[in-house]
Parts: sequence; C-alpha cells; structure tokens
Amino acid sequence: MFTKKPADNQTAAKPASPAPAPSADASKPAAAPAAAPAAAKPKPAPSVLSSDLTVKGNIITTGDVQIEGTIEGDIRAHLLTVGESATVKGEVVADDVVVNGRVIGRVRGLKVRLTSSARVEGDIIHKTIAIESGAHFEGSVQREDDPLSNKSATPAAKAAS
Repeated sequence: MFTKKPADNQTAAKPASPAPAPSADASKPAAAPAAAPAAAKPKPAPSVLSSDLTVKGNIITTGDVQIEGTIEGDIRAHLLTVGESATVKGEVVADDVVVNGRVIGRVRGLKVRLTSSARVEGDIIHKTIAIESGAHFEGSVQREDDPLSNKSATPAAKAAS
C-alpha cells in the first residue's frame, strides 16, 4: 500500500511522513504545509497620509500608519509614526508610537518613543518609553502594564478636562 502512494504526486511529502501515521492520514501532512504558507501573509506597507493632507475624523486600523499631514481626531493603529511636519490633535492609541512631529492630546502605547524633534502636549500612558534629548513634552507620564485599555486612563482624563 505504501509503495503505490509515493508513486502519486506526494513523492516529496511521503518520505517525511511514513512513520507518524497510516495511509489514511498521509494526505493531512501534505495539506498542512500548504496551509502554513497561506497563513504567513506578507505584511502590507504602512498607510501614509502625506503632508498636504488634512483629515478631520478618527482613523482606526490594525495596520501601520505614517502621518505627515494634519489629523484632527483620534488615531488607533498597530504602529503609528508621526512625521516631523505632522500635527495630530486628538488621542493616539497604538502598540508602537513614534513621534517626530507634534501631538496635542493623550498618547497611549505599549512602546512610546519621542524623538528629538517631537512636540507633545498631553499625557503619555505607556508600558515602555524613550524620550530623546531635545524633545518637548508638556504633560504627565504614567506607566501601566496594559496602557491600551481605556479603564484606568479614562477617569484621570475626564478629571483633567
């Protein structure tokens, strides 16, 4: 029985799978390698909002965003990069936040980095933070294990408003 199966189109998969399972399961190991590459999708390029663009409204994505223009609204993303010429007026929530430009509002992120050209006016709630020499920052900094949740940050924000 096993001699006929390798003669089929599964010749390459058969030497790796004869010991673990009988012939009924021989098709399953062949299907598993096909499913693995399908699950590993290439990461899409970040969305870039150019310097001549002004957005009034919220931006929500599970991907990466690079802001070069002006945003008046809240932003939620996986990785958010605020360019040197960019201005964001609203709350920023992302796993990774890199600020090169200006943010007026609260910043919440697992990793927050303010570069030397950053200008931030608002509170920062983070798990890890890096502030380079030359960055301007007015507000408070609070470390939390889960800075992306609204629960602990909301009462303090409402009291400050």
